[in-house]
Amino acid sequence: MPETLLTTTTFSIEGYRITEYKGLVRGIIVRSPTIGQGFFGGLKQIVGGQIGAYAEMCEQAREQAYDLLLQHARELRANAVVGVRYESSEVGRQGSATEVLCYGTAVVIQRA
Repeated sequence: MPETLLTTTTFSIEGYRITEYKGLVRGIIVRSPTIGQGFFGGLKQIVGGQIGAYAEMCEQAREQAYDLLLQHARELRANAVVGVRYESSEVGRQGSATEVLCYGTAVVIQRA
């Protein structure tokens, strides 16, 4: 099985056919800002504009959730994931952390 899994937000992959559905796969991560991200993000909130430190934290959380999704799909011996979606929410005291969930359907595909 190749190391790289094909992933898509659609429910099919052009040029391939789904031969087996393995089931729901997901990756979930809960992150809070580092001290530096919290400090610089707090300063930026005073001034206004895009908060790069928080955007960086959110991107890291999305990447980690996606990596966990791929790991889960590999454990099910899938070679693709279709219908990939993300959801996020604030958790903890006064939204002190961000939860990111990445989910989709693990499948086995073959060239059509």
